Amino acid sequence: MKFQVPRLTVFMAATLLSLAAFAQDNSKITLKPNQTLGYGSNQLLTFTYTQSFDCVDQPTYDLNFNKIPAASDPGEFQIPICQAGIQPTQDPAGLGFGKNDPTEPLYVLVPMFSVDNDQNPDDAISCTGVVTGTNCGPALGSTLISLFGALPEAFKAKPLVYTQCPDPGLPAGTCTMHTSRVDLGLALEQLGLLPPPTANYFVPSPNHSHIVLDVDVNTPQIWWEVVPVLVMDSADWPNRDGSSGITSFAKLQSAEKAGNAVQVPSNFFLFFSSYDMQGMHH
Repeated sequence: MKFQVPRLTVFMAATLLSLAAFAQDNSKITLKPNQTLGYGSNQLLTFTYTQSFDCVDQPTYDLNFNKIPAASDPGEFQIPICQAGIQPTQDPAGLGFGKNDPTEPLYVLVPMFSVDNDQNPDDAISCTGVVTGTNCGPALGSTLISLFGALPEAFKAKPLVYTQCPDPGLPAGTCTMHTSRVDLGLALEQLGLLPPPTANYFVPSPNHSHIVLDVDVNTPQIWWEVVPVLVMDSADWPNRDGSSGITSFAKLQSAEKAGNAVQVPSNFFLFFSSYDMQGMHH
């Protein structure tokens, strides 16, 4: 009698082979200009951005540190101030954070370690094309080396680790529908790396990757609150196919518990949908 392999077994085997092939060859994934990759629940995800970022500035804020509340300082709004270290009470839709808030966290992994103990300030993201007033090039490199002991991969023009932003083939400091610069002044003061009084310290958008909560892997377009995560150990950094490193919220929590990752708040929001590869197919 001829032995018949159950259909479910065949399906599972084919699925596993398909996933293995995907994990080995995801470098060939084609993204649209308004898409990036992300991680969640130890899977590789696709984010599709359908409008620009927003950096919330509330009436009592003083994001440019000129001692004038935003409500009385029109100049504060002429250039977006995307600031790490501050926690707004509303999202861009005007909704407060709470039980019925549709905004979800987007954990932005920032590689603040140096693979090669880089001591060359010239390796920092260049000043070509950046907004006036942004710290960049050798001046940025020198400051970061003095603060962190070496130039972090996050701010290298050619990082030695894989990151999901910038988009493939585009220069460091860029990413689709993202701000091109962020203000680290307040966050660096809170971390004890810069003394008060606080001042803006604008830097190009760092090289980074993304994590969402397990429950948010497949989510239609919404506002996401950016939560920067400074990753301090290269062993925790996720690789291209997501087979190692921080690729889930649980792994992020483990890295934080070990002291190898630090969360900071921000007023930065992005608008996109998130789907795993199966969700994108359907």
